[in-house]
Amino acid sequence: MREEQVAALRGELEGYGAEVFGSLPRKDQREKSSLYLRGLMLDGQRKSLQPMAERLGIDHQQLQQFTASSTWAVEPVRRKIASLAITLVTPEAWVIGDTGFAEEGTGSPGVGRQHSGTLGKIENCQIAVSLHAATDAVSCPLNWRLYIPEAWDDDCEANEDAQAVAACRQRAGDTGDRSTPHEMVPGAGND
Repeated sequence: MREEQVAALRGELEGYGAEVFGSLPRKDQREKSSLYLRGLMLDGQRKSLQPMAERLGIDHQQLQQFTASSTWAVEPVRRKIASLAITLVTPEAWVIGDTGFAEEGTGSPGVGRQHSGTLGKIENCQIAVSLHAATDAVSCPLNWRLYIPEAWDDDCEANEDAQAVAACRQRAGDTGDRSTPHEMVPGAGND
């Protein structure tokens, strides 16, 4: 969307943002959520932080702090988005899928030599597992998690050097979330 189109929807977008991000504890976090939503809506090939910030005319650190460095809990936001999506989609099926993301290095969380259906081979990559509400006409992601291979599991007996694995996880900013797939389903006891 162009800037003037986003501006015309400002009231609706702010209402949506207030509903989705209402659980954020601080006013500055809620304000950054509004910037982030506007950045996602604006035209542009790349939806990563720096190009979005350029389109918004702000320092990308504002979006960086909101998405990566902030202390707000993502779970209530995801639950709200999932609830709104389920109401709109009226799912006929729940679909669990995976997507591989090729990676050059090994520093990002969960990266390893593993099979990716997306890439069609064993490759150095991350794998994300997602849950979608689906009909014959639409599929909407409701929740997602990064798959963590054994090489990243510092609790796994197969890893002889658990300390090195723990240090690698720490450098990558891995929170250690070990959610199970049933915890991804909205309303399945994951409140």
